[in-house]
Amino acid sequence: MKSVFLTGDVALNAPADVWASGNAYEPYVGRWSRVVAREFVEWLAPVPGQRWLDVGCGTGALTETILAAGSPAHVLAVDASASYVAFARNRLLDPRATFDVADARALPPAAAGVDRAVSGLMLNFVAEPDVAVAEMARVVRRDGSVAAYVWDYAGEMQLMRHFWDAAVELDARAAEFDEGRRFPICRPAALEALFRGAGLQQVSSRRIDAPTRFRDFDDYWSPFLGGQGPAPAYATALSAAQRAALREKIRSRLPTAPDGSIALVARAWAVRGVRA
Repeated sequence: MKSVFLTGDVALNAPADVWASGNAYEPYVGRWSRVVAREFVEWLAPVPGQRWLDVGCGTGALTETILAAGSPAHVLAVDASASYVAFARNRLLDPRATFDVADARALPPAAAGVDRAVSGLMLNFVAEPDVAVAEMARVVRRDGSVAAYVWDYAGEMQLMRHFWDAAVELDARAAEFDEGRRFPICRPAALEALFRGAGLQQVSSRRIDAPTRFRDFDDYWSPFLGGQGPAPAYATALSAAQRAALREKIRSRLPTAPDGSIALVARAWAVRGVRA
């Protein structure tokens, strides 16, 4: 699928929401997702010996955390991207984990009866998030739990907010691709409504803030050149001159310490509910 990015008088064709390279995703947001995943799993108060389902497992950040902190009997991790599933499978060799390619809107029979169905950073990128949450609710056992987290794209997911705010300053039409505008469920009230709409009970949400410290500007900027996700896809679609202008606009906005490091916050919103 292609999107057209309009920059000045130039129309650029670029891949939209590409999720194919684990090696490119990890330095972009994978490393920060792992920090959020730890607090997320703790919030769920895992019980040893349970069966988990990780929907939209990506490169395996949440699955890895469940294996390390949740003492599960088994984790079935699924993702629509075969490349991400292969990346996660090759990284995580724990015999308690199984990986498969599957659509979040049509979960495989092997998922039936799990104790917990969870998802990290996936719901905004599935075409029908209500269907995905309903599927997660369907496959958990009665009294089982469903939980998820997404980035606070419109607020304090600061590494992306600095990117998009700078891009829109240079070209107002970049707002069309800003995750904060595209994804209405990146807010707690919307997430809770989504879960209640799937028939889940005892729905609650919370914020999770992960410190994101970059060694220097290159540590911040380089991952945006990997093409994984909306912001990197936008950056790589620009001409060299346009990309350089965006880079310098972002550099001027970032809170840079005397040693060159950059300290930001990556906020996520988490939600959970119980199948009655």
